[in-house]
Amino acid sequence: MAKNCIGLDIGSSSIKAVQLKKSRTGYALTAFGMQPLVPQTIVDGAIMDQAAVVEAIRALWSRLKLRQKDVAIAIAGHSVIIKKIAVPQTRADDLDNQIKQEAEHHIPFAKDDVEIDYHVVNPQNPMGQTELLLVAAKRETVADYVQVVRDASLTPHVVDVASFASQNGFELNYNLDPRETAVIITIGAAISNINIVRGGASLFTRDVTIGGNAFTEEIQKQLGVSADEAEAYKVGGSYDEHGVVPQEVERIIEGVAEVIAGEFQRSLDFFMATSADANVTRVCLAGGTAKVAALHRAIERRSRLTVEVIDSWKQIEIDPGLDRGYLAAHSPEALVGLGLALRSPGDK
Repeated sequence: MAKNCIGLDIGSSSIKAVQLKKSRTGYALTAFGMQPLVPQTIVDGAIMDQAAVVEAIRALWSRLKLRQKDVAIAIAGHSVIIKKIAVPQTRADDLDNQIKQEAEHHIPFAKDDVEIDYHVVNPQNPMGQTELLLVAAKRETVADYVQVVRDASLTPHVVDVASFASQNGFELNYNLDPRETAVIITIGAAISNINIVRGGASLFTRDVTIGGNAFTEEIQKQLGVSADEAEAYKVGGSYDEHGVVPQEVERIIEGVAEVIAGEFQRSLDFFMATSADANVTRVCLAGGTAKVAALHRAIERRSRLTVEVIDSWKQIEIDPGLDRGYLAAHSPEALVGLGLALRSPGDK
């Protein structure tokens, strides 16, 4: 059995690494760490400064004393298109060719500019068709991510889609009733992934180019403070001379939370309007911005659903040598990396 890859989550604001090993009861965490990236290193999922990403990966590997070089990575943003389509039933060995032809009708990129993959979600629907998730990613973006990994002297075995990696990490930790529909929202610094799942299948997925940076930028703009100060205010770790977070910060955060919640709700409304048997029961948040309480409240108000923060380590054994406080503080950020760490070389 192939050894699991290390999950290498290359995000807009930081790089995360998750290393698991199989245990008697499931999985045990042997390493987790984060390495910050300078702003604008990655913009809308596109790598703008390859050298900075390579240096951050190397620094993270060195700090965590990781020897394993096999990694799984993920991509997100406008360079990735995910669509649920139905095609006439055919033999498995003819499906590849059929999908390549069908993809031209669904993808707004030239076929020579994209990598195409698919996952069958229903071999035969009531119309006698095969339902599948079609995934297309710009070749240039995939090549850039693969190259920084290789330049950091690592071996990329799996290139996944961030929303599917989040789903894998979520399903490892949470047992959903097969009839229950959950909305998984992974809120990154610049890109948020929305994935609506039921019975182990993704029913709807969308990347939204809004995230935690929106809070920081608005605080910075309205209060005239530095990016670092704005970031500290956002997470509640900065105070004025009286030892309190300025009231204006709360007001700004509430306003931005409403805007972000509105973006998420538009996707949820679209899904509800186009799905006949949608019974969404809860919203589960991951990513660093999942910890912003005002965003919980805004999403709950709009969706009228229970909102919870995903614990990436809920069903994971923790190595005794790891810092449990650090792991708890950064559990929401680890979900994509966790999902990637479940992959092995040669996975489809």
